[in-house]
Amino acid sequence: MSVVHVIDVESGNLQSLTNAIEHLGYEVQLVKDANDPELNKAERLILPGVGNYGHVLDNILSRGFETPIRKYIASGKPLMGICVGLQVLFNGSTESPTSGGLKFVNHTLSRFNDAEKPVPEIGWNSVIPSEDLFFGLDPYKRYYFVHSFAGIISGDKETELKSAGWSIAKAKYGSEEFIAAIHKDNIFATQFHPEKSGVAGLQVINNFLKQDNPTLPKYADTEKTLLMNDYSNYGLTRRIIACLDVRTNDKGDLVVTKGDQYDVREKSDGNDVRNLGKPVQMAQKYYEQGADEVTFLNITSFRDCPVKDTPMLEVLRQTAKNVFVPLTVGGGIKDITDPDGTKISALEVATLYFRSGADKVSIGTDAVYAAEKYYSNGSQGDGTSPIETISKAYGAQAVVISVDPKRVYVKNHTDTKNKTIKTKYPNDKNEDICWYQCTIKGGRESRDIGVWELTKACEALGAGEILLNCIDKDGSNSGYDLELINHVKEAVKIPVIASSGAGNPQHFEEGFKMSGADACLGAGMFHRGEYTVKEVKDYLLKQGLKVRVDST
Repeated sequence: MSVVHVIDVESGNLQSLTNAIEHLGYEVQLVKDANDPELNKAERLILPGVGNYGHVLDNILSRGFETPIRKYIASGKPLMGICVGLQVLFNGSTESPTSGGLKFVNHTLSRFNDAEKPVPEIGWNSVIPSEDLFFGLDPYKRYYFVHSFAGIISGDKETELKSAGWSIAKAKYGSEEFIAAIHKDNIFATQFHPEKSGVAGLQVINNFLKQDNPTLPKYADTEKTLLMNDYSNYGLTRRIIACLDVRTNDKGDLVVTKGDQYDVREKSDGNDVRNLGKPVQMAQKYYEQGADEVTFLNITSFRDCPVKDTPMLEVLRQTAKNVFVPLTVGGGIKDITDPDGTKISALEVATLYFRSGADKVSIGTDAVYAAEKYYSNGSQGDGTSPIETISKAYGAQAVVISVDPKRVYVKNHTDTKNKTIKTKYPNDKNEDICWYQCTIKGGRESRDIGVWELTKACEALGAGEILLNCIDKDGSNSGYDLELINHVKEAVKIPVIASSGAGNPQHFEEGFKMSGADACLGAGMFHRGEYTVKEVKDYLLKQGLKVRVDST
C-alpha cells in the first residue's frame, strides 16, 4: 500500500484528512518532528493547516519544518497544501502582519470585505471555468470553503502570478475574486478543504496522489444550468445542516433524541429518553442524502467521565471515517475538572474534538457567561474565555455560538435595557414589542441579556458563526422565527444558521427567502423520516435556490 506523508503541526482536524486518504486506499504517515527520517522517505507530502495564519506558520517555523519543506519541494516530489497550508506559501497575511510566509507565491493574503457579505466565507463555492484548471478541478462541482482571509485577485496580480509560472483556479465570493487553488511544477494547494468536500473533494485528492489531470466530464446544457454558479447568495449554495441531539438514555445507550422545547422524554413508556436512532449511523445516512454539514449537540454532561474517554469523541472518530462534510460538535466545550481533579482548559477540550474529527465546536452556556463578562469589562475581552482561546488557536471559523433565546413581551421599548423589536405577532395582551432573552443550561435558566447583545459580544470576542435556536419554536414544526433571524442578522456580520421549527421543505425556503439566514438546520423532521435532506434540496431547486447536488 502506498504511503502518503502528512505534516502535523497540531493545527485543526487531521483525522478527517487521514480518513479521506485511507478511504482512497493509501496509508497515512503523520510527521510531527522535522527530524523524523520518515520525511526523507516521503514521495507524496501534504501540508494542511487550519485557523490563524500566524499560529500555523509559527508552529511550522518553531518546529523546524521550513528547511525540510523547502528541501522536499526542491527535490521535485509533489506537495499539496490545504487551507492555511496554501496560505503559508504566500509572502504573508494581514491576519498576522508580523508572521512572514514561505514566499513561494508572490502575493499577500487579505481579509474579505464584510460590508457586502458575511465573513468568514463558510459554505460550498465553485471554481470559475477556465482552460487552466488542474487535478480534475471541476467548475460544475462544489467545494467547501471556510476562511476569512484569501489571496484576493485584483489589478494585474493574476497576470503577474501566471507570468511567474503559476496556474490559478479562481473562485468568487460576493464581488471579490480570490485564489481557490494554485499549481506550479510539483506544488499544488487549495484554499478549500477537499477532505470536507464530499465526492468532488475526494476526487481532487485522488488526482493529486495519482498525479493525474483527467479530462473533465461533458455536461449537458440542462446540467450546466442546474450546477453553474450564478453568484446568488454571494456565490455559495444554500447550506442544509442535519442536527443530531445526542445523549444517553436510562439504559446508558447513546442515542439521537428530539423533543418539544428541549423536553426529550417519552410520555407513554415509563418516561425514558426518546430514542430516534444511533448517532454514527444517522450521520452517515444524512451524508448520503446530501447534507452539507452534520452537527452533533451533546446534551449529556458525562460528569463522571474523564474527558479523554467522552463518548462523543468516539462518535466523531467513527463518523469521520465515512462522512466527508464538515462536522460540528457542541456540549461541554468549557474549562472543566476531570473526576481525578485534573483541570482541563476549553482549548484542550476543543483540541480533543478537533483531533477526533470535528471541524467546528459549538459553545452555548459559556458563551453567555463570556458575553456578560465582556460588557462588565467595558466591552472588551480579557483573553480567557473559550471563545477567545479557541479562536486564537484555530481561527474564528472553528467557533460556533449556540444561542437559546425566547421571546419576552414588554409594553414599551424602555422596559428593558436589551434591544427590542416591534413584532407582527402580538401576545394575548396585544403587546407588540418584545426582546429575545438568552438562556443557559439547555433553556432551564434565563439571563438578563438579549440575543442582540449576546451575538455582538461573541462576534467581538472571536466567534465565526451563530447557531440560532429558538425555545418558542423548538419541536413546533411551524417554521423558523424569521423575525429573530433578521434581528440577529442586523446585529452581526458573521454567518447565522437558522434552527428550531423546521417541519417541511417550505420552511427552508422561507428561511432563505424571507430572512438573511446563511444556512438552515433540520432535526426532528429528518429523524422521524418525514422528509429526507434530498427531498428538501429537490424542493429548493424547484424554487430557484442553488443547492449542492454532489452525490455520494
